[in-house]
Order: sequence, then structure tokens, then C-alpha cells
Amino acid sequence: MDLAIFAGSNNASLAEAMAAALGVPLRQRVLERSPDGELHVEIRENVRACDVFLVQPTGPPLDRNIMELFFLADACRRSGANHITAITPYFGYARQDRNSSGQQAVGARLIPDLMRTAGVGRVVAVDLHTTSVESAFGIGLEHLSAFALFRAAIGRPSPDSIVVAPDLGAFRSAERYALALNLPLAIVAKLRVSGEEVIAQSLIGDVRGRKPLIVDDMIITGATVEAALNAVIAAGATADATVVATHGLLVGPAIRRLKNLPITRILLSDSVELPSSSGLPIEPISLGPLLGQVISSLHAGESLTELKIKT
Repeated sequence: MDLAIFAGSNNASLAEAMAAALGVPLRQRVLERSPDGELHVEIRENVRACDVFLVQPTGPPLDRNIMELFFLADACRRSGANHITAITPYFGYARQDRNSSGQQAVGARLIPDLMRTAGVGRVVAVDLHTTSVESAFGIGLEHLSAFALFRAAIGRPSPDSIVVAPDLGAFRSAERYALALNLPLAIVAKLRVSGEEVIAQSLIGDVRGRKPLIVDDMIITGATVEAALNAVIAAGATADATVVATHGLLVGPAIRRLKNLPITRILLSDSVELPSSSGLPIEPISLGPLLGQVISSLHAGESLTELKIKT
């Protein structure tokens, strides 16, 4: 099968980096919206019997970008593509993986089902919010880890640093960094009051005189980072923090919040498009080479064992 890569409109620079890593051009497509917002998608190249990869992170605005992915997949399916893979390093709705009240929609199951209807046979995602999402997928899922990229970018931390999990959900990831960096670990237990407000309830670990290295999978409004950093500083940590997160959505008050915190480094991947002039000390980590390698391996039928999340 020939290889064909199409980019959606969300984070085209990531798609270009992936294509460059593979040494292939992006294929031509048309994405247009009518005055009333109706989407029109058309494939402008022959993809019959091709192995197609659609690069479309489903970050904000989620619904708009997901619908675009559905239309791209449907256009490729109707054009005769042999297999369609969605490259969604940030997978929207991954946090909706259970129906806790008995009356909730389970977005983590619904979106893959709709992808399958559109023609997608496999999804590639990076550092999902929780590995339990995998059980909700009704299509193939390749769940990758960006750990090696971030570990290299962190470099050699100060020996008086401490890795901080800003909530219990980040514990496993933070523990992995602590072991790799040979640093102690602290854990903050939080209470989410609303979508934009978080309260730190307790702290486990001795942070006195240590530089916090906060590790999480994503930054949305910055509330979790703010609560965790304020908690460790109140407990005696040094006001000189590094923040590591795979997905930097940075919506709502996030930029303002982070600017007001004593953060000297923010390491974020380009899973979603990062702001170019936020005034934050952001160090972008490119997923392009990693995802290019993944496409090459999948197209050749090779294993992704070394790149996948260990569960």
C-alpha cells in the first residue's frame, strides 16, 4: 500500500514536522466552511488502496476539530482508502471514560464509535489522561508515551529538586520521572471545586528547601498547577519551579495564572498548537519525529512496543 498523510486545520505545523521526519509531502485536500458554518471536505489526490494517516489533534475547539476529523475520514473512505489511522496526540474527551452517576454520556467511548462509522480503523494518541480509556475504545488504539522526549529535555536537574505529582491521578507518571531522575517524590491531594477552581487538601512528602518539578499529563486552566505549587511553597519548597506536561491546552485564565507563579521552565509538547506570544517560559517539545517514526512503523507492520505506555 502507498502511504498518504493528510493534515486537518488544527496544528498544521505538527503535521508538517511529521511529514518532514518521514521525507514525504502532505497530500492535498480542501477544507471549507460555508457562511452558516457547514463543513465541506474534499480529497484532491488518488488514495485508492492507500494506507492513510489523518493528523488532527482534537484540542480546543474540540467539537469543531473532531467533526473535521470525521469528514476527512469519510472522504478518504469514500475515495477508496484501504486503511485509515487518526493521529490525535491529544485526544479530546479522554477524561469522560465512565458513567459515574448512571446518567452521563461516555465521550471516551462515543467518539471512537463515531470515528469507526466515519472509516477510522485505528487511533494514535499520546499520554492519555488515564489508561482506563483503552477499555472504552471499540477500534484499535496505539497509546504512546512522550516520557523519553521530556526526560531528555529536562536534562540534569538540580540535586535539591523534588518531583511533585499535583494530584493522585498524576502519581504514576510522577513516580516514573522521580525514579529516572533519581529524585524524591511528593504528592498533592486536591479537591476540584469547579472547572476552573482547585483546592490542595494535603501534601505527602518533605519539600522543604527543594525546587519543585511538577509533572502532569495536561494543563487546561492552570488551576491544578497553581494549587499544587502554592501548597509546596507554603510547606517550604523553593519558589523556583519547573512544570512538565504533555498537553498544554492553556484555556481560560491559564496564561494569567501561570504568569503569576514562580515558574522558570514550562515544558510542553506540540500535541496542540502552543501560543507564540504568551510571555510564559515555554519550551516546546516536538512530537513530530516520534509520530513520524510511529507512522513508519505502522505502515511497515512493525511493533511499537518501545514507544507505548506500559500498563
